Amino acid sequence: MLKIGIVLGSVREGRNGEAVANWMLNFAKNRNDEGVEYELVDLANYDLAMLGSKASQTEEAQGAAKAWSEKMASYDGYIFVTPEYNHAIGGALKNALDYLNPEVNNKAAGFVGYGSLGGTRAHENLRLILGELQVADVRTAVTFSLMADFENFSVFKPADYHADNANTMLDQVIAWSRVLKTVR
Repeated sequence: MLKIGIVLGSVREGRNGEAVANWMLNFAKNRNDEGVEYELVDLANYDLAMLGSKASQTEEAQGAAKAWSEKMASYDGYIFVTPEYNHAIGGALKNALDYLNPEVNNKAAGFVGYGSLGGTRAHENLRLILGELQVADVRTAVTFSLMADFENFSVFKPADYHADNANTMLDQVIAWSRVLKTVR
């Protein structure tokens, strides 16, 4: 069984990412990919302290970091759902990724973004970070525009044409995850 984690990388109150991540999870599950299991991983469920801070040294913070590490280690591949903040991923996702390294090595990742330009600059930022973590990212991404795919910038109403990119991205993540599983 191939396990793919759909990682919701925003913890912001009132975030649009929850609707986007749920759309991606439902879309992926409805494909009925043989031998593939999808699961939503909501970063907001992990109370990760800023890595290296005094707060990160507490027993509670170390427990949260361990739970995050174990959850991410359990997957063969990932789909990161991220907003774009200031031409990059949000700080919470960057901090969460900084807690990881061997847990994600030799695995594959795809991207689903949302923002004024569909999160494309956040995807480019993720490519750099994940490259350092030895995660192979796929070419095709899903990019939702706050202007075109959200009513009043908050009610998620994705255009139908996103399905093509979502299917291609999932095909690529599955293929790379299967191949990379053989080298771990």
